[in-house]
Amino acid sequence: MNARTPYYVQAGPLATRFNSLFGKLARLGVSLAGSAELSVRGRKSGRMQRIPVNPHAYAGQQYLVSARGHSQWVRNMRAAGGGELRVGSKVRTFTVVELTDPAAKAPVIRAYLERWGWQVNQFFQGVSAESSDAELQAVADDHPVFALTVSH
Repeated sequence: MNARTPYYVQAGPLATRFNSLFGKLARLGVSLAGSAELSVRGRKSGRMQRIPVNPHAYAGQQYLVSARGHSQWVRNMRAAGGGELRVGSKVRTFTVVELTDPAAKAPVIRAYLERWGWQVNQFFQGVSAESSDAELQAVADDHPVFALTVSH
C-alpha cells in the first residue's frame, strides 16, 4: 500500500508576515473581511498556538476550512477537539467535528470559495467555486473542514 503524503502548502516568509499582521489586527479588534484569530492547543507543546483564519458560515453552521491543507493548526485541532476564535475582546470558545465525507464537504468548500476565493484559490489546485461537484469532491480530502459548535 502506497500512502499518499497529505496535501500541505507551507506559508512562505511573506505569507508568514501577513499572518502575523492579520493575527495582531484581530487581537486588536480589527477583522479584515471577517477574519479572526484562531487559538488551538498544540498537540506536542501543550501551548496555545495562534493563527488568523477565515471562519465561514454555510447553511446556518460555522466552519473552518483549511485552504493550505493538512497544516499544523489542523493537526492540533484534531488532537484538541476545539479552540477559540478572537476578534478584539470577543472570544468564542468552540468544539469541532471534522467532516470526512467528500460529498458533504463539497458544498461547504464551494461556499467557502465563493466568499474567500479571492484570497485562497491558488491553494485549490485549479478548482474554484464554479467547479463541478465531482471536481470539488476530488480535492476535498486535501482541505480539512471542521464544523464548529460555539460554547455559551
